[in-house]
Amino acid sequence: MKLRRTRAARLAAALLIAPIAVAPMLATPAFAQFGFGGIVFDPSNYAQNVLTAARSLQQITNQITSLQNQAQSLINQARNLASLPYSSLQQLQQSVQRTQQLLQQAQNIAYDVQQIDRAFQQKYSTASMSAPDQQLVADARSRWQNTVGSLQDAMRVQATVVGNIDTNRTQMSALVGASQSATGALQATQAGNQLLALQAQQLADLTAVVAANGRAQALSDAERAAAAEQGREQRRRFLTPGTGYQPGNARMFPNSGN
Repeated sequence: MKLRRTRAARLAAALLIAPIAVAPMLATPAFAQFGFGGIVFDPSNYAQNVLTAARSLQQITNQITSLQNQAQSLINQARNLASLPYSSLQQLQQSVQRTQQLLQQAQNIAYDVQQIDRAFQQKYSTASMSAPDQQLVADARSRWQNTVGSLQDAMRVQATVVGNIDTNRTQMSALVGASQSATGALQATQAGNQLLALQAQQLADLTAVVAANGRAQALSDAERAAAAEQGREQRRRFLTPGTGYQPGNARMFPNSGN
């Protein structure tokens, strides 16, 4: 009987203690910390850490993208600053120099204002009434030589300009190819500038041809004008009494018996 009472007392004590032990567990919310082997796991803190790591990763990704864009910008700037590997300047200068040398080698009357003035004053002005006939003939021959020389000079310039056409064609083809394959703004600009230089050289050749032809035409016209003036002077001398033609008797058959 005593043993049964002891068991009953123990069971009652256990029932009284159980609610007290279970109460903290029932009062713990869903986000409470759980212990596993002494390690505390906080879901809220874990989620916050994951969100922070994701944001940090996004920032790093943005920084990498920015660095890539800056590197590409530097590459593009380097391309834009790269010089054109081809230059036609030397060939164009040589063409201009050849044409210029021919103009400087003009015969007799060169492309010089003072020299032209002296030559026209001495050779192409009004025929002197006191100059001997030999001087008139010498002046006429000198003018003829000037005209022939200017025609030769014009043809030499024309031949040189025609010879430059093949050089210009080669340079134009190379420059157009360089312009189309340009990798940056500077190369494209330099190719365009060299094409403009080629056009300037062609205009220089055209100017030289026009100048040479104009010189030849001007000297030819001046020669005709001077020849006309000299012809009037010679006709005046021929018709002047005492100096020109004197009529007289002439025998066609001096050995005739008549």
